Amino acid sequence: MTPPPPPTTALPRPSLLLAVSSAALKISSAATSPARGERWQGVGVGRGRRRAVGRCWAAAVEEAGAQEDGVLLPKEGEGSEAAGRYDWREEWYPLYLSKEVPDDAALPLTVFDRQLVLYRDADGVLRCHEDRCPHRLAKLSEGQLVDGKLECLYHGWQFDGQGKCVKIPQLPEGAKIPRNACARNYEVRDSQGVVWVWMSPATPPDAKKLPWFEPYARPGFTDLSTVHELPYDHSILLENLMDPAHVPISHDRTDWTAKREDAQPLAFEVAERTARGFAGHWWRERAPHLRNLLRFEAPCVLTNTLEFVDKDGKEQCFSAQFLCRPAGQGKSMLLVRFGSTARSPLLRVLPKWYFHQNACKVFEQDMGFLSSQNEVLLREKVPTKELYLNLRSSDTWVAEYRRWMDRAGHGMPYYFGHSTISPPPVPAVVEQAPAGAAAGISASFPAKGGFGTQHAPNPTNRYFRHVVHCKGCRDSVNRYTALKKAFVVLAAVAAAAAVLAATRQWKAVLLGAAAVLAAASYACGSVVSLITTNFIRTHRRL
Repeated sequence: MTPPPPPTTALPRPSLLLAVSSAALKISSAATSPARGERWQGVGVGRGRRRAVGRCWAAAVEEAGAQEDGVLLPKEGEGSEAAGRYDWREEWYPLYLSKEVPDDAALPLTVFDRQLVLYRDADGVLRCHEDRCPHRLAKLSEGQLVDGKLECLYHGWQFDGQGKCVKIPQLPEGAKIPRNACARNYEVRDSQGVVWVWMSPATPPDAKKLPWFEPYARPGFTDLSTVHELPYDHSILLENLMDPAHVPISHDRTDWTAKREDAQPLAFEVAERTARGFAGHWWRERAPHLRNLLRFEAPCVLTNTLEFVDKDGKEQCFSAQFLCRPAGQGKSMLLVRFGSTARSPLLRVLPKWYFHQNACKVFEQDMGFLSSQNEVLLREKVPTKELYLNLRSSDTWVAEYRRWMDRAGHGMPYYFGHSTISPPPVPAVVEQAPAGAAAGISASFPAKGGFGTQHAPNPTNRYFRHVVHCKGCRDSVNRYTALKKAFVVLAAVAAAAAVLAATRQWKAVLLGAAAVLAAASYACGSVVSLITTNFIRTHRRL
């Protein structure tokens, strides 16, 4: 398809992206709850509601003094005014990287509480339906593709690319398929390597809202893209990704650039606020000449761009693009892309799986406290201004994002804003696999024919969070696993031959070969472990 033209922007630079890797907001418990019977806009606090957080009088006085000194961001301020109409359904959401969509299987995906199924038909065209068979509500994603048609695994009903039922095996000969035997269809687009879905079945897709990223259309621009499923809300994830202050602490020495001693005050300059987001520049106090451009655009797109002139006088652009899809209560799916006009020498030397496992490590370093932050927000049920202590020198973007949710939250299924909230109306439904040994053997998600805990849908397991979504990492795991087994067999053969060898020289040669082969098998196993095993901080290991 012909890409839409780049959107206009109120910022002086046309580009939209990069510079920061992901991760963590530290939640501070220091605020009083509202008086009994008082109501937050968007939610009732009611009688019997315990105080959200208790604190001493000295802490309140200290906070007031800090605000007077300009250390903390004010709890009331710009950006909290009401916005116009916003409807979360009339937006494009990032579903998946197009290169990772399988040709022979259907993918179950979620946007907020809407369950979808994505697949390619016989012509390779992307199709998306509601993940529910109109017959008896079975998940269509559990089925298989038959001649490019999606077949329900329950009774074999088949659906074409428009969601129309074209076959019912149990229908008598000559009988017509009921007109309403169809799956709800959703419009999808493949743009710049990302599959986007328009969530409103009633409103025609708005091409002007489809994100377009100018740097990724530049000649010679290269990027490294990965997919990650994460066990916390997409708003927590977005907060984390727009927080550069945490990187030197949380990711110390992870990517050769983050160092604890580099933690420092940051400066922020908000340049644009709209009903659809905000944008501005930020820079480190010790490097004011390197000004990053950060932009958040509804519903869940964050870009951070750094443009500068290198030592050879060439203009360079580094970009980080974070596409954060809400995948249900306490769950999110992240499509992350790091790109640049200058190709790093490391990309020519190291395999892609190495960078993928390093990205997994970054998210695992943040996972514990981000999950706990999610739990606190759901438990306390008060706006973030009553829970966070936002600093001017580190948390400006976090406050801007939560204030945007104040403006647009009325059009979302649920949200936690800076001054207002609307919690989920019903608790999350957690689907569990059926009990019994047969369930573990026959489990088909996320890996076809998966067996054992490595393949169980556990959101804290790296294999489930990333490897099953990445063809390159899956192929690497299969390749190195096969090599490991082959080296074990060859080492055993060499050792047996050494026992039978007639001369000392041959015994030494064969035993040496067995040792080398055993070491090669161990190395292959280490690679598999590196790709699939979670990172655990040294001080947290038992």
